Amino acid sequence: MQKIIHPLAKETINGEDIEALIGWLRSEPRLTKGELTLQLEKKWADYIGTKYAVFCNSGSSANLLMAYALKCKMGNLFYPGVKVVVPSVGWVTTVAPFLQFDFGPVMVGADPDTFGINLDQLEAECEVHPPIAVIFVQVLGVPHHRERLLELRDKYNFWLLEDACAALGAEYSDGCKVGTVGDMSSFSFYFGHQLSTIEGGMVNTNDDELYNILLMLRSHGWGKDLDSASYSKLVDEHGVDDFHKPFTFFIPGFNLRATDLQAFLGLRQVDKAPWVSQRRNENHLRYAANLRTHVKFQEWGDNKPVSISFGALAISREQRKSIVSKLVDHGIETRIFSAGNLGRHPFWIGRPHEKRATSSAHFVDYVSDAIHDFGFFLPNYPELALPEVDGICDIVRSAL
Repeated sequence: MQKIIHPLAKETINGEDIEALIGWLRSEPRLTKGELTLQLEKKWADYIGTKYAVFCNSGSSANLLMAYALKCKMGNLFYPGVKVVVPSVGWVTTVAPFLQFDFGPVMVGADPDTFGINLDQLEAECEVHPPIAVIFVQVLGVPHHRERLLELRDKYNFWLLEDACAALGAEYSDGCKVGTVGDMSSFSFYFGHQLSTIEGGMVNTNDDELYNILLMLRSHGWGKDLDSASYSKLVDEHGVDDFHKPFTFFIPGFNLRATDLQAFLGLRQVDKAPWVSQRRNENHLRYAANLRTHVKFQEWGDNKPVSISFGALAISREQRKSIVSKLVDHGIETRIFSAGNLGRHPFWIGRPHEKRATSSAHFVDYVSDAIHDFGFFLPNYPELALPEVDGICDIVRSAL
């Protein structure tokens, strides 16, 4: 087997971080959720540009929290099968919570430029029957069409959820970061993403009520993570005495907390975010300059992409096979483009309310299917130098 020279991703937690962590551990600190988690949440909210942030144990859990927080926010307006629009390009846990929590997800295709949710198809769905919510993905760190998304949200009055799990640090042309578009937004700090806390995720929001719901959902449904005024109000409403107050559960919650050990790493990671974003952006633009006339990839206009990997599409399965073979022969790690078309996966085809039973009955969309059949990833990480990007592009071109 060829030795991997350029992996798709490298660990963002370096030796200095490990040494600092060891020193902190020697002080015998609290390792579970505590003060450092609160510090990280404040630092991350300030970095992204939202009022609040809630740290949890993964980006997938962040999406889970967003979906159930929406269900709680709706209250009596929620009913089984209530319509929510989901994207065909993203990750399984972009979509899965809406199946798990008894929403009625309707899938739409991908935009031919950004590969985010197709807004023409979204509007067509809204005209037939407006959804209660829409979740869209900032695919691979390329900002999606913000202005029209917000226009559609205002026109059809739906909640807008933003999956930015693979887009940490990406920006719009006015300097606003991804994660500021939706009513709630999710981020992932998993290995290979722009920043890492080993495992970890975040939900950002500007909504006071959603913030309190997210805090309670993350920790069993109790209220003791709320600010004193909100906590006292809940306690008074339900007539809870002081002895029972710390262990009274106000909503049916989960345990999706991360730890202060992860928060310690996260605080250091946020300090690196500007450098990491700049280097990933420089590499992304270099790939585009080298490969523009050779393969298809996302377009971003005047926005700033910050990708975890550079995603590209061959013109056929045969060409992708040739490119992948060349990359592997030269020790360049690659893989499929994200998850391809989520509508072609068994979890979607086999969902309980799906009448079709055969694998040929997948969700059909020409952009999503092209990503599924022809897409592949190229490495991007901050330590990858521009001449190395050039070399990887030479290998791709040699396979065409």
